[in-house]
Amino acid sequence: MFKGKTALVTGSTSGIGLGIAQALAAEGANLVINGFGDVMEIERLRAQLAERHGVKVIYSPADMSKAASIQNMMALAAQELGGVDILVNNAGIQFVAPVEAFPPEKWDAIIAINLSSAFHTTRLALPHMKQKQWGRVINIASAHALVASPFKAAYVAAKHGIAGLTKTVALEVAEQGITVNAVCPGYVLTPLVEKQIPDTAKARGISEEAVRRDVLLASQPTKQFVTVEQVAGLTLFLCTETAASITGAVLPIEGGWTAH
Repeated sequence: MFKGKTALVTGSTSGIGLGIAQALAAEGANLVINGFGDVMEIERLRAQLAERHGVKVIYSPADMSKAASIQNMMALAAQELGGVDILVNNAGIQFVAPVEAFPPEKWDAIIAINLSSAFHTTRLALPHMKQKQWGRVINIASAHALVASPFKAAYVAAKHGIAGLTKTVALEVAEQGITVNAVCPGYVLTPLVEKQIPDTAKARGISEEAVRRDVLLASQPTKQFVTVEQVAGLTLFLCTETAASITGAVLPIEGGWTAH
């Protein structure tokens, strides 16, 4: 489906980003993967993706909080793979605290990685997409792009900002064969989330099942976690020609959370 095209997925060495990268590679896209982790493990992952799907895969260790590092990553993609046709802005971090106790450095880091990085990758990807008269930008936002939760001031602000950025850029490039959309997952049972469950159960004095049902899934009417595969599937669909008329959309995939 995407043979000859290049996809760049930020934060793609694990979790949702990795699932999206795998789905795009399975459809023939060459890949730029990005993220932190063990160097040997990332190289194993890179080689596995390339061999399994018969595509070119390169890795960038770009720090998504730094504009210069992002610029280097985009230049590498252009040099090695000819430019980015499909951009998936997925990198993100989280911190939870009351706003009056929220460390300013945590605010700055979350805004930089969850919001500003998407601005930098997008502005650098668009010239190539405009030249090709084709492109897809998918911003992995969150249900928190649509609703708020307490103690997550920076994360909610950043994700609301992603929704606004998505709509604005979509309008700017609407006549040039480029679509820009945001995917808004609810809770996804990634390894990062799974690791938090035993500690939360211990801290609250409840069972792990109660943590899943009454803490993590309290806002999701289905009482089911969104899966990585479901988020990847929606992202993949937005890259197809069938979805060419979907742009500027902020699409929830959160088990009914925002229907409340």
